[in-house]
Amino acid sequence: MVFPSRMLLNNLFNDFDSTKNYDKLMKCDIYEENNFNIFEIDLPGFKKDDIKLDLENGYLVVSAEKKNTEENNDENKNYIHRERYYHTKCERSFYIGEISENNIKATFNDGILKIKIPKEDEQQKSKKTISID
Repeated sequence: MVFPSRMLLNNLFNDFDSTKNYDKLMKCDIYEENNFNIFEIDLPGFKKDDIKLDLENGYLVVSAEKKNTEENNDENKNYIHRERYYHTKCERSFYIGEISENNIKATFNDGILKIKIPKEDEQQKSKKTISID
């Protein structure tokens, strides 16, 4: 007889959309200011050079990667437990529509990435009818 694993039994009654990996997600606030949408993303421990912003098919892709560059000059240390040597990578996408990268402004201060994106013009969002031949 085959028995389910203990992990399966422990997770059987958990919520489907469990938030156990929530701490790895980029935390983001989005708000309106004048004619702009402002994204504020927490990226503690990262430097400006660790962060990359890309536009792909109407999506703003924010990615951050940090590699610990600590050299192995700690040969004299006899570690019992080590958590600070790490490689961290995270990525998040936001649909912003077809906006030119020249119109998007970004700053990074005190671990917070602030992205300023102009709102779409209401005339561009207007409904368009396509004739059928």
